[in-house]
Amino acid sequence: MSDQIITRMRNWITNCGLTEGARLPAERSLCADLGVNRTELRKALLVLEAEGHVTRHVGRGTFLAKVSKSGKSGRIDSTISALSESTSPIDAMNARLVVEPQIAQLAAMHATPKHLQDLRRLTTQMRDASTWARYEELDGEFHEVIADAAGNTLLQAVHKIINRVRLVVVWRKIDTTASGPRADYHSFAEHDAILDALERRNGSDACAAMRAHLDSTLTAMTTPHGT
Repeated sequence: MSDQIITRMRNWITNCGLTEGARLPAERSLCADLGVNRTELRKALLVLEAEGHVTRHVGRGTFLAKVSKSGKSGRIDSTISALSESTSPIDAMNARLVVEPQIAQLAAMHATPKHLQDLRRLTTQMRDASTWARYEELDGEFHEVIADAAGNTLLQAVHKIINRVRLVVVWRKIDTTASGPRADYHSFAEHDAILDALERRNGSDACAAMRAHLDSTLTAMTTPHGT
C-alpha cells in the first residue's frame, strides 16, 4: 500500500465535515469516494487507527477519534507518528520481543476468566478470518487483551505505543492482496500455545510461548516468501 492512499484518507478525514466520535460511512461508499478497493481501504484504516485518527469497534463500525481535552492524547499520537517515521518493521518486532514475553508471564498470574474467554474467542475468529486486514485486527486485539491481563498499567501503555507503531510501519509495506491466512498459518498454533500456558497459570511457559511466537513472526518477515 502506498503512502498516497494514507494521505488521501487523512485528507478525507480533515475535509469530510464529520464531528469527533461520528461514524464513518460504509466501506463501499468510502471506496467509491476515495477511488480505492476494499483491501486498500482496510489497510489504510488500520494505519489511521494506529496513528489515533480513528477508532474501530467490531460489529459497530469505524468512528472519528475524540480528541482528549487535556491534549495528552494528541501528544501521544504525535509521538507515535514521529516514531513510525524512524522505526523499521524489524526494530518494531525487536521491541515487541523485549516487552511482550514479560507481559505474557505477568498475564499468566493475573488474567481473569473474562480475559481467557476473550482470548479463546479471538483464536477461533482468527482462524475464520477471510482477509489479512480482518486477521490483523483480531491479532492486535489478542495481544492487547494479554497486555490488559498483565495488570500493569505502565506496561500496558508501553505495549500500546509499540503495537501502534508496529501497525503503521508493517502495514505500510505488507502486501495483503491475497486472501487471508491459510489453515496452516504458523501463528494459529503459536497463539494456542500462549493461551494454553495462560490457562495453566504457568508464567515461564507463557513467556517462552510468546517469545517463540514473536521469533517465528520475525523469521517470517525476514525470510523471502516466508510464512
